Amino acid sequence: MDKTELKQISQKYADSQGFQLQPDGKILDMILTGLLRNKDQHGEIYCPCRRVTGNKEQDKKIICPCIYHKDEIKQDGQCKCLLFLKK
Repeated sequence: MDKTELKQISQKYADSQGFQLQPDGKILDMILTGLLRNKDQHGEIYCPCRRVTGNKEQDKKIICPCIYHKDEIKQDGQCKCLLFLKK
């Protein structure tokens, strides 16, 4: 998977959920880079804003989109890593 493909997947997910994908190109690039780095290092696209523990059962909660993002967007208008924002 490359950055372009991951961006397309993320955009499709954001659209399906009524979210907005990070509009700032620099920030978006940084987030996508972090996601892909985690994929290379840990085998999954773990959220770059969360710590990978090495416990597969625990860490599956932070595979992007993580289990926390919807509540964070509802409460804060954005998820913790800033990939998804409220429209």
